[in-house]
Amino acid sequence: MAHYRDAEHWNTLAALIDEGNAETLASFLESITPTETARTVSRLTEEQSTLLLSLLSSEDAAELMHDLPDEQAADVLEVLPPDVAADIFESMPSDDRVDVLADVETDRAEMILSAMAPREAEESRKLMEFPGDSAGGLMITEFLVCKEDLSVREMVEDMRKHRESYSDYNVQYIYVVTRDGMLSGVLPLRELILASRDLSISAIMIKSPLSVNTDVHLDVLLEIFDDHKYLAVPVVDPKGIFAGVVRREDVEEADAERASDTLLKVSGLWGGEELRSMPLRERSMRRLSWLSINIVLNIISASVIAFYMDTLTAVIALVVFLPIISDMSGCSGNQAVAVSLRELTLGLVRPMEIFRVMRKECLVGIVNGLALGCLLATVAFMWKGNPYLGLVVGGALALNTVLAVTLGGLLPLVLKRLNFDPALASGPILTTVTDMCGFLLLLSFATAAMDSLIS
Repeated sequence: MAHYRDAEHWNTLAALIDEGNAETLASFLESITPTETARTVSRLTEEQSTLLLSLLSSEDAAELMHDLPDEQAADVLEVLPPDVAADIFESMPSDDRVDVLADVETDRAEMILSAMAPREAEESRKLMEFPGDSAGGLMITEFLVCKEDLSVREMVEDMRKHRESYSDYNVQYIYVVTRDGMLSGVLPLRELILASRDLSISAIMIKSPLSVNTDVHLDVLLEIFDDHKYLAVPVVDPKGIFAGVVRREDVEEADAERASDTLLKVSGLWGGEELRSMPLRERSMRRLSWLSINIVLNIISASVIAFYMDTLTAVIALVVFLPIISDMSGCSGNQAVAVSLRELTLGLVRPMEIFRVMRKECLVGIVNGLALGCLLATVAFMWKGNPYLGLVVGGALALNTVLAVTLGGLLPLVLKRLNFDPALASGPILTTVTDMCGFLLLLSFATAAMDSLIS
């Protein structure tokens, strides 16, 4: 395969699709990195994407889907005929399959599940019932399992007999269960290979291994993998029945996706991840749903300025300080929001700990407010030579900083208690309140000190 420059990848792929040579297509996709694959496929039209998947084998198509973001993979797969999509889904690992199905429209996902083999469809439906940030939602169901009363010889023969089925498994451990399916031990593959063939599995397995329940949260899983060097941990249901395996790499990936999702929400992108390969209408609506609310909130803040227009006209220098007070207070408040969101995510603070957070943030707000207020007051005095202007703008910034920091710390907790998404709603509320209060404080102080400001 010739080496292609990155800028030509999508042109090359489009040309290969037109040629219709499945072997050449698969070879080309193997020659580029997953990042390049995702970028290249995103440049294809819907018709080209459909033709690409129809040319590839279901196994090669499944490999391709693994390299794409879940949303992008869902967009590509849901336009295929249900039976074609079903074949590709059946070739995907269980965790990838469920993640992508979750991003497919509900009706379309059900059509695909109905076209899948009954076993894979039932397994997928069961996994989709678990929250995505739980052990059940992150676990895989491709693993080696054996009964504890088997001999080493019987297990080795079973592995040889079913080698084709096990070839896609990431085999490092064998999970040992009782006849009732209860997890009883873990057996490293190395121990199986080196053990005497006459020994029983129960004699060489690691007994009572660490396991987690299906409802264990992502944060707990992160702590477990931080504390232990395990590559994977077995998952059991509430009755102790072995259900699957959660891998370190999947937990770390889920944590990174959560951080990305939080950033998108704070940035005002509703509805989850946005990709530029999505339809224009969908992308536009996701952004407008936020911006249309924001413009209303900004009009409310601007109304305060309109109310004090006479004061602004008399002391035109105040116009310079309005955006400074608004922006600095907003920055201070967003720092507090970020800390509260992080502590909520890590479980370090609970939504009911409002008074503790208020006390902690209020103290920070007072210290930072005084420092920033004095700095701005000094600048105002040096600019106009009027100490009263310095007191007005410095005092307004100091008080608004205290308000912004305290409110920023409390908003995520309050919203969480009210079952709203704190990452999504904290930003616009904080911005509106700090802007409105900053304008109100500055202009009301200026109105009260009008004689001193214009003398």
